[in-house]
Amino acid sequence: MSTTIATEETHNEVAPVERMLGGTTYSPRFDIWENDDEMILYGDLPGVMPEDLDVRFENPVLTIHGKVNPRHSDIKFLHGEYGIGDFYREFRISEAVDAGKISAELKNGVLTVHLPKTEQVKPRRIEVTTG
Repeated sequence: MSTTIATEETHNEVAPVERMLGGTTYSPRFDIWENDDEMILYGDLPGVMPEDLDVRFENPVLTIHGKVNPRHSDIKFLHGEYGIGDFYREFRISEAVDAGKISAELKNGVLTVHLPKTEQVKPRRIEVTTG
């Protein structure tokens, strides 16, 4: 049984930017992978520090919110594709996630979120016996 996750399809070359009343918010890119035991989200968050990151799961929504501070304040870019400022992503996930076992780590600018599946939705082999 496949766990479902709903998110918008994005294939742009630059992180999508949304202008809001309080400033600019961008949507970092995420890859989502699934195996029999869990779903794993990999998000590119260069320049983000763990203390600037807020990851929450409120069934059935996983939200990832944070801030990227400018990496260089003394130079003018000819071209810039990395988001600076606030970012926000929201993923609607099926109820098949064991919320108590969710974990996240940030390493080398990549956020990895592990969403373990509940035992009820994990595939299981049914033994067939002779009658």
